[in-house]
Amino acid sequence: MNVHCFQRSFSLASSSLAPLQLPSPMETHFWYVFPDEVRSQSLMNQYFELLSPCEKDNVLSMRGDQLKKSALLARALVRTTIARYVDQTNSHVDPKSLKFRKNSYGKPEMDWQTADWQPPPLHFNISHTSSLIACGVTADAPIGIDVEEKNRKIKTNVLAFARRYFSSHELEHLAAITDAEIQRQEFMKLWTLKEAYVKALGRGFSASPFNTFTIRFKPAITKGESHLFKDTDNKVSEIVVESFDNPSILTSNWQFALMDLAGSHYAAICTEKAKFIEGSGRVPMKLIVRRTIPLVEDEQTTGTDSVVAIGGLT
Repeated sequence: MNVHCFQRSFSLASSSLAPLQLPSPMETHFWYVFPDEVRSQSLMNQYFELLSPCEKDNVLSMRGDQLKKSALLARALVRTTIARYVDQTNSHVDPKSLKFRKNSYGKPEMDWQTADWQPPPLHFNISHTSSLIACGVTADAPIGIDVEEKNRKIKTNVLAFARRYFSSHELEHLAAITDAEIQRQEFMKLWTLKEAYVKALGRGFSASPFNTFTIRFKPAITKGESHLFKDTDNKVSEIVVESFDNPSILTSNWQFALMDLAGSHYAAICTEKAKFIEGSGRVPMKLIVRRTIPLVEDEQTTGTDSVVAIGGLT
């Protein structure tokens, strides 16, 4: 990647950012981009011009073209995505004008302090691998997401790694699997769910160690009740989290979705239930998934072979 090209100035094609309605209660919008599909240097330069000075410095400080591109796409995806939802309440919002901050634990969030209008109640979270970058968006509900490559290799023994980071129940679940490849896949699914949960809590990994809670798969539910994914089979499992702070009670105000994305990645979503339905049992989550190249094209992939249910919901 020619980083010197980033110093050029390009105008923003704002017409390519069609405004969208805010996610409804219990609805999540999930956007993803494949870095390999973004090949235009002029488009990368245009993304660069959207960034704040601090974000630009961060991109340019990355070692290697791949890391620079990933960092740039992550920030461009967040800015162009959030601008779509803001646009409906404050017309013609420039993605470059958006401001961000981090909470006391380091989780990124919107910074509306200087806004002279009523900002939308947006929450977002990002995750990326070298081959896929994703952004999840909700309204009035904290969200955490994680994406992992399905073929990611574990350098050490899976059980040894799980023994260090997972709960005893999760370790027993993995140890009961005799096929090494299936065991690795189950490990990746659990890891993805656990990371999404910790990111949704927004307290950082040091405040929420992986071995202080358990992810459990409850008996399967009829997939048609969740309205989430393409019906590749009849049922998907519910997913719940159990905290060791109170092991007799399942944490009821969080819900999960786990999916196979584009046949190449696992993607997990964790959101907090709306307060008016907290603790009232399973409430269907509506999930809208879109593949995008920011400023160029979008494709809704919900209900296609690119989005396949593995588990959810609580």
